[in-house]
Amino acid sequence: MADKAVSTTTKPVMRGLLNNVIKRNLIVALSLAGISGFAFKQLVGNERKRRYAEFYRTYDAEKEFEEMRKKGLFQSC
Repeated sequence: MADKAVSTTTKPVMRGLLNNVIKRNLIVALSLAGISGFAFKQLVGNERKRRYAEFYRTYDAEKEFEEMRKKGLFQSC
């Protein structure tokens, strides 16, 4: 009966807990924001730039104007 060892649980660290949790959440939030911003730029922004460049490379303003004029969209022309 005297051989029984009594185990005690360690107390949780309460001092500075809020600061540690806020610091960890801030680091995670900033990391995820940076990753998602970079991914959006790569997946959406660069593709959009490429499509605009392709459109304006083949765009003919005079041809568009003549098509609209033939359709009667202008009152003064």
